[in-house]
Amino acid sequence: MKNAELKSRKDAATPRGVGVMCDFYAARAENAELWDVEGRRFIDFAAGIAVCNTGHRHPKILAAIRDQLDHFTHTAYQIVPYASYVELAEKINARAPGDYPKKTAFFTTGAEAVENAIKIARAATGRPGVIAFTGGFHGRTMMGMALTGKVAPYKIGFGPFPSDVFHAPFPNPLHGVTTADSLKAIEFLFKADIDPKRVAAIIFEPVQGEGGFYPAPAEFVRALRKLCNEHGILLIADEVQTGFARTGKLFAMNHYDVVPDLMTMAKSLAGGMPLSGVVGRADLMDAAAPGGLGGTYAGNPLAVAAAHAVLDIIDEEKLCERATLLGDRVKAKLIALQSDVPQIADVRGPGGMVAVEFCKAGGTEPDADFTKRVQTRALERGLLLLVCGVYSNVVRFLFPLTIQDAVFDEAMTILEEVIKDSVAVAA
Repeated sequence: MKNAELKSRKDAATPRGVGVMCDFYAARAENAELWDVEGRRFIDFAAGIAVCNTGHRHPKILAAIRDQLDHFTHTAYQIVPYASYVELAEKINARAPGDYPKKTAFFTTGAEAVENAIKIARAATGRPGVIAFTGGFHGRTMMGMALTGKVAPYKIGFGPFPSDVFHAPFPNPLHGVTTADSLKAIEFLFKADIDPKRVAAIIFEPVQGEGGFYPAPAEFVRALRKLCNEHGILLIADEVQTGFARTGKLFAMNHYDVVPDLMTMAKSLAGGMPLSGVVGRADLMDAAAPGGLGGTYAGNPLAVAAAHAVLDIIDEEKLCERATLLGDRVKAKLIALQSDVPQIADVRGPGGMVAVEFCKAGGTEPDADFTKRVQTRALERGLLLLVCGVYSNVVRFLFPLTIQDAVFDEAMTILEEVIKDSVAVAA
């Protein structure tokens, strides 16, 4: 089977709205490498969009899934429950930030987790309003799109969106938005758009994912917590992309000295199996009436089994520490290139959630063309990179945290060469 043949069949059988980045088709994968149907090898620095922090086909995850297959594959938890769901909830409750009593509910996708976090917040507060941030990404459902602070390609042609959702600018020092600017914008929302007594929640990503890997400054998170406390608003941390060792901590909120009321999770929770969740204060999580939360596939037993294995792997292989080690190596490589690559405007990110932002040489005007050139040349050399940011001028690095040192070094060599090649073309 050839890639060209599959592309032709894909174009005929599936809608263009499901955007596909690569022109090749996966045949197999192992840890940080994958091979297409024609036998070509690629180093995977996308990891299924931060889903495979534990790598492709980790033996312990495969063993956990196989064991569950021998028992049952589906009952619908809310019809016939099973112990593994309860045990996983207990583990998440114990490890999520916050000393208060917690409860966890499981779902299937990150968007579902966000939707249910908003439902829980509204049920707990009796309020409708939600404040989100520019550049934030919270999913492709109607509420997810309403919360998302990026129009193209997510919102085009799909409105109107749910009401009582408001946006404030997210701190972005490179582009002139300070923490004070963001907080002032929220206060202005309270004056011009919505009474704070009608706001159920403020939702934010500790590190914006699709928005460009911008970390939330510590003073900003503290200020959000204070603002929420003052007005009886719930603080929701969207950890769909940041969770499970990616930032050098199990959760990105572990980097801060304040805690959220609710937290969403997905992606690397189950190492490639579809599983998401919401964890939060027990009193808030109990606000919804029985039957108000759940879903036919929510907390699928195969995915739950994989998630138990993921938590064990993170601990046993010290993936939080490894995320920081590998992330520091990427940042050091990129910073060393800055003197020869004037398009590198910023290198940032905690742990292994690293990004490089490319702008017009010596300035802060986003350079999407240069960024695309780096991505395209890397792919030609067998290195899979993802682009993000409102202006598509950021390359984000989402290598599996289990990646072999030799494969990582090979990727760093390719990265340096394609960036230098791209500078030569730009000149």
